Amino acid sequence: MGQVFGCIQVDQSTVAIKESFGKFDDVLDPGCHFLPWCLGSRVAGYLSLRVQQLDIRCETKTKDNVFVTVVASIQYKAMSDKAVDAFYKLSNKKEQIQSYVFDVIRASVPKLNLDDVFEQKNDIAKSVEDELEKAMSTYGYKIVQTLIVDIEPDVHVKRAMNEINAAARMRVAANEKAEAEKILQIKRAEGDAESKYLAGLGMARQRQAIVDGLRDSVLAFSGNVPGTTAKDVLDMILVTQYFDTMKEIGAHSKSSAVFIPHGPGAVNDIASQVRDGFLQAKTTP
Repeated sequence: MGQVFGCIQVDQSTVAIKESFGKFDDVLDPGCHFLPWCLGSRVAGYLSLRVQQLDIRCETKTKDNVFVTVVASIQYKAMSDKAVDAFYKLSNKKEQIQSYVFDVIRASVPKLNLDDVFEQKNDIAKSVEDELEKAMSTYGYKIVQTLIVDIEPDVHVKRAMNEINAAARMRVAANEKAEAEKILQIKRAEGDAESKYLAGLGMARQRQAIVDGLRDSVLAFSGNVPGTTAKDVLDMILVTQYFDTMKEIGAHSKSSAVFIPHGPGAVNDIASQVRDGFLQAKTTP
C-alpha cells in the first residue's frame, strides 16, 4: 500500500539502493522514505549490513604428500560507506571470496608437513584474512574474522596416525608396567630376605634353647643319680628323642620320612657322631 503512495520501509541493519530511471541515485538508510515511482524512482535492491559467514572446504596436498581438506570459516560484512561498491561491483561475492581462499590455502599448505599444518593453522588463517582484506575492501566488504575450523586428512592417513599414537601410548604403558613389576620383585625379594633372616634368628634361638635345656637336664640327672656320667645321660636323652620322633612319624599315615640305618642300635651311632662332632669342634683352632 505504501508503494502506491511512493513510500517504502527499509529495515534495521539494511540499506536500499535507489535508482532513478535505471541510474544509481542514493543509498537509503533504515526507516521510511518517499519514493515517487511516477518520476522514475525505484529500489534496485537491498543490501544487508549484518555479519555473514561463509564456510569453505578446500582440498590440497601437504609437503609430505598427504591430501587434506581444510575447512575455513569467513566472517564478512558489507561496509555502509561503500554500499554502492558492494552492490554493483560484485555479481557473486561468495564465489569471489572462495577463489581467494583457495588461492591462499593452496599456496601455503604445500610448504608445510602434515604436523606443521595443524600447528600453524592460525598462521594460515591470518594469511587468508590479510589477502581477503586487501582484495574485498575494493568491493565494499570488510573481513571481520577468518578461522581454520578443521583440517581433515585422508581417512587412511588418519587411521595410520591414530595407530602410531596408540602404539606410542602402549609402549609407554608397557614401560610403566615393567617398572611396576620390577619394584614388586625387588620388594618381594627384600621381604623374602628379611623373612629368611628372621627365620634364621628364630632357629638359632630355638637351638640355643635346646642346648640350654639339654645342659640343665644333664646336670640335674647327674646330681640326682650318683654314678652316672654326662655320656650316659646324653645317650638316654637321644634314645628318648629317637622314640618320640618315631612316634610322631607313625602318627601320620602319609609320612614319607625314612631313617637309614634304622634300628635301636642306630641311636648309639648317632650319639657317637654327635660326640665326635663336638670333640672336633673343640679341637679345631
